[in-house]
Amino acid sequence: MNTSTLHDLPVEERLHLVEELWDSIAADQSALHLSEAQRYELDRRLEAYELDRDPGRPAEDVVADIRKRL
Repeated sequence: MNTSTLHDLPVEERLHLVEELWDSIAADQSALHLSEAQRYELDRRLEAYELDRDPGRPAEDVVADIRKRL
């Protein structure tokens, strides 16, 4: 793959490619090896979420706020 041609793509298309790449990585969870510290941190965050149950904000709202600041 020639990555220099990626710079020629519009930003939206590059973001779409990043999303597709990320989804392909997430689908292959068994290939990701976590350190003990990473596993502990993920467990800690999951436990905090389960206690709090705060779903956070919709991604669209967060992106809109970021775009306002740019």
